[in-house]
Amino acid sequence: MTLDNVMPGQGGVISSIGGQGMLRRRLLDMGLTPNTKVRVRKVAPMGDPMELLLRNYVLTIRKEEASKIELKEVFNS
Repeated sequence: MTLDNVMPGQGGVISSIGGQGMLRRRLLDMGLTPNTKVRVRKVAPMGDPMELLLRNYVLTIRKEEASKIELKEVFNS
């Protein structure tokens, strides 16, 4: 499952980061690395962007970027 399909209040553990070049590097630099727990806090009314909680900070990314992030475990928090 990819991060863009996770509903607010749910989370998961990142298994891999897709994309290429600068986009992939940017996602990794923001802390979205494999084996990191991430939770979707909320999604904007029009569906984009989405607010994430990871590593004790809040990060906002676009759904297109979230679609590049694969999760290996999905949980309700």
